[in-house]
Parts: sequence; structure tokens; C-alpha cells
Amino acid sequence: MSRKSSGILLYKKKDKKLEVFLVHPGGPFWLRKDLGVWSIPKGEFNDDYPEVAARREFFEETGIKFSGDLMPLAPQKLKSGKVVYAFASEGEFEPYKLRSNKTEFGWPEVDRGEWFTSDVAVEKINPGQAGFIKELLDRFHL
Repeated sequence: MSRKSSGILLYKKKDKKLEVFLVHPGGPFWLRKDLGVWSIPKGEFNDDYPEVAARREFFEETGIKFSGDLMPLAPQKLKSGKVVYAFASEGEFEPYKLRSNKTEFGWPEVDRGEWFTSDVAVEKINPGQAGFIKELLDRFHL
């Protein structure tokens, strides 16, 4: 059985442009890496429904319980074989409020979050997740 992750792509429209909220992985390996390593707030799951897992993982990586409506996006398969399920929702989040769970080594799962325009986000996000942003742009004809 392949590994699965699920998460939430938070977005907002600002000046007729799409902005998305991404998180940067925590830990010493990721400290100086930037392009291609950011992600939607997400995490692995086994038996949950993808939407249930997305809400739980968003909370674990940001510290915010998300209760808004979710729009399913097409799952993306990463190079590793993992399948990522994502749900988009319009919302607001102040990056300074981010409170991530810690890994078994004491590092935060994510060390920061930031809003990016869709152009910048496509460069920053893990290439296997860029399809989520492109799908939103297509849906909104941006």
C-alpha cells in the first residue's frame, strides 16, 4: 500500500491575484533550503478519510483548528510514490501565529509559514505539489 498525505491549501484573492499559504519544513536538513521545499500544511494518514486527515494535519502543523468548507483538488503523486490529497479553502492566517508540533528529535515539523503569490509559490513549493496551485488558478481563470 502506498503512503498517503492529506492537507489544506489556504488561499486568498488579493488585487485579482491568487495568494497561497505554504509552510517550510523544520529541522537542520531544511534550514538553508528554499526553492522546491515548501509545502501545503499536510501529513501522512492511514485509515482516516482524506478530509479528516487534512483538518488534523493542518492543526498539527499550524496550531489552528480549521473548520471552514473544503474544496477537493485532484490528488498528486510525488516522485517517491506518495499520493497527496489536498483541499483548498479561502481564508486568512497570520504566519506569526503558527505553532507546529515537534518531531521525535525536538524540531518543529514546520519552522515557518508564509503567504506567496501564485507565481512565487510555484517556485517555492515541492514540485510534486505545484499542480494544486495550477488547478486553483485554472478554476478561478487567473
